Amino acid sequence: MPTSTRGDHRNAADGDGAVTAVAIFLVVGGAMFAVALLAAWFATPAIRSALCGSAVALLGCAGVGVGAATLAGAQTQVAVGLSLPLPPMVFDPDPLGGFFMVVIGLVAVATAVFGIGYARGSAAESPLMWTSFAVLVLALLAVPACADAVSFLLCWELMALASTALVFADHRGRAEVLSAGIWFTVMAHVSFLLLLLGFAVLVGAADGDTAFGALSEVAPDSVAGASAFVLLSLGFAAKAGIVPLHVWLPRAHPAAPSHVSALMSAALVKLGVFGVLVLVLRLLPGGPAWEGVALMVAGGLSALFGVLQASVAADLKRLLAFSTTENVGLMFLAVGAASLLTASGADAVAGVALVACLLLVVAHAALKTAAFLAAGSVHHSTGERDLDRLGGLGRLMPVTAATFGIAALAAAALPVTAGFVAEWSLFQALIHGAIPGDGLVSVAMPIAVAVVALTTGIALLTFVKAFGIAFLARPRSPAAATARESGLTMRAGMMIAAAAVLVVGVLPGFVASAAATAVAVPVVDGSAAGGLMLVPFNALLAPAALTALLVVLTLVVIGWQMVAARRAPRREVELVWACGAGSLTPRMQYTATSYAEPLTRVFDDALAQTRDVEVTHADESRYLISRVRFSQQVDDVFETLLYRPAVRLFNRIGLVGGWLQNGSIHRYLIFSFIGLLLVLAVSR
Repeated sequence: MPTSTRGDHRNAADGDGAVTAVAIFLVVGGAMFAVALLAAWFATPAIRSALCGSAVALLGCAGVGVGAATLAGAQTQVAVGLSLPLPPMVFDPDPLGGFFMVVIGLVAVATAVFGIGYARGSAAESPLMWTSFAVLVLALLAVPACADAVSFLLCWELMALASTALVFADHRGRAEVLSAGIWFTVMAHVSFLLLLLGFAVLVGAADGDTAFGALSEVAPDSVAGASAFVLLSLGFAAKAGIVPLHVWLPRAHPAAPSHVSALMSAALVKLGVFGVLVLVLRLLPGGPAWEGVALMVAGGLSALFGVLQASVAADLKRLLAFSTTENVGLMFLAVGAASLLTASGADAVAGVALVACLLLVVAHAALKTAAFLAAGSVHHSTGERDLDRLGGLGRLMPVTAATFGIAALAAAALPVTAGFVAEWSLFQALIHGAIPGDGLVSVAMPIAVAVVALTTGIALLTFVKAFGIAFLARPRSPAAATARESGLTMRAGMMIAAAAVLVVGVLPGFVASAAATAVAVPVVDGSAAGGLMLVPFNALLAPAALTALLVVLTLVVIGWQMVAARRAPRREVELVWACGAGSLTPRMQYTATSYAEPLTRVFDDALAQTRDVEVTHADESRYLISRVRFSQQVDDVFETLLYRPAVRLFNRIGLVGGWLQNGSIHRYLIFSFIGLLLVLAVSR
């Protein structure tokens, strides 16, 4: 498999200019982090959000600078001594880490700018929350830069602690936040425990050396290599929200403030993808075929399950959270395909799959930032997240509607957006990946193509529902009818993210070239006016030309409509959709539940929904009905069959074990004596 190297990129920094630039970015980033902390605790509430948000945005810019310099070949090694009895923390990002630092930094800029207006007057304006936000951005930028296992685990835990504090931000105002925070905390530390065990196996096999370079010497097909792969991939999958370790994600994203939800979806879960890439490219490269198959199965299952759950969700942020599970599943599928193809000797096609994975990372980061910020703007203005209580916001909140519309187009992989470019590249890799004579690959690739195609189709239905019901038609509640567009900084944050979706979609060659550099695969030619050429297949994508064609066709349609309008004057007629009964009312419109009803019937077993119809008859006759009430609930089948029984089991164990702590000093002494005997027996 193509590997992400660590030595070659240092030699490119022959002059002092690149090193000086990196040093400047590091100093600026550290200064902005300090400013954010000071402003969080000592600034007045009137200017706290403005100072903190601006400082964190500049911290994100510094991260972009360091990442870009790393991709360009600059040396970025930094050692930080610890007062603990541990070796110093070493930060030395390779090009792959630099790529992720650029993505995370840009997401931090958009979310921090949005947070200035969103946090004002809310629980997210507290000093603790702005401190946690700054710490989270710093940790997110630090994880891709780590060069050894100890530094990686410490930054990973710092990231988990900061994000946990942010999920709990509004626990006083909403009861469901406490439950979401507990789930998030448990799964975050399950992820850390799995990573700790996986790195411990690798470090033991590497004679105690914690540097990534030494860990890469462990044979991937050995017992230690296979065990470490399973443990580490599960740990990264838990952070990425891969099924069945996804249960924290649809809870935490709706519970957190919207700019935090955007940062978590667009950046935090991407570090799970980054970890898997580091695992298969750097720590255990050239692994056996079963590793690729396992990643493909996990990714395909997550993509299908996530998009199905999103298609039936009525809560806007819950819909976006499950959509994140779908998108990350596609990234895992791409990494698994690359690993499997490498094991089969198809290195060039594997390189295209890796580039497609990184394009998916960029596309998802941009579109989910835009979507979550737009959802936050809707909630900030209306106080609603339920699609069935929204509607008509396109006219009242045009910037928010445009932002969500662009994100929806990208999520549905429609031209000319970042999502289309990424999934087109993935399709190319999977279609050309069928190797004659290799039965495993010949079976796996067509199935993967079918999974991606089905996922894309359902995603289109999902986001047509989300945009149409939330922003079109008539308002379904007084809050939606009186909504107002959000403030300047919130609009600025949304526009930054929406612009990124379109820029990557129209000029993908530059991003694809950077992705190819990050994973050291010469499979992309992005020099042709920003177009994307996949060299192994001679497959060319020219979004700029496609954009020009769409503009021309749009102008033709508009011109034809104007001419037709002059020939046929507008007339007032009775509303056909109201069956001649008068004006159209919100009750006559589709709801999120009714729109998804055909899909829930097709995938009844996978969605495991329960329906209840309550009929109230008139007092005079049992044949006359005065009221009908319909309710439907879609459960998470993995939560129902796996997590709830596990929680009940642990509760029983806790109750049974309660007799151990009954206050009797005699019993405690007996337990201590038994424990001492066990220790002596084991030592013997």
